[in-house]
Amino acid sequence: MADFDQELDASGLNCPLPILRAKKTLNGMEAGKVLHIIATDPGSVKDFEAFAKQTGNELMESKEEGGKFHFLIKKV
Repeated sequence: MADFDQELDASGLNCPLPILRAKKTLNGMEAGKVLHIIATDPGSVKDFEAFAKQTGNELMESKEEGGKFHFLIKKV
């Protein structure tokens, strides 16, 4: 996992809460900063892909490890 500036643990939350929390966190971050999101909802994989396309933020990494999904999103 690459370096990140802030972490959001959305474990145990179901759609759409991980996306909503990520959006709120990203809104408070400066452009170029990277947010690491941890989620347990399997639907979050497609949700964060769509979220990145809709918002223009860069989905730098998406992986599953130990039943948790990890995402790195760079704010544009």
